Amino acid sequence: MKQLTKGFTYKTILTFLMIAFVQTIIWAQDDAGSTTTSSIKKVTTSETSTWYTSPIVWIVGAAVFILLLVALLRGGSNSGTVASRTDKVTVTKSSSVD
Repeated sequence: MKQLTKGFTYKTILTFLMIAFVQTIIWAQDDAGSTTTSSIKKVTTSETSTWYTSPIVWIVGAAVFILLLVALLRGGSNSGTVASRTDKVTVTKSSSVD
């Protein structure tokens, strides 16, 4: 029973952290400066290319993160590893002669 509670606690904490991470990303995308009263907009463009702005980097990073998460969550389960489990049985026989 303690193992079930411990596993549930880890999953709950991990879920909370994932939701907090997603909310942080969504909140960062909010455009707070869109309510300006000025009708003149100044557009400045600059071409800088960094490695983390590429969408393929984010896709590969997310895939690696999901694979790592699955490996960590499934690492403690024993459902498919019955063949590797060994049990030790000791049999003691005694006999007496009259």
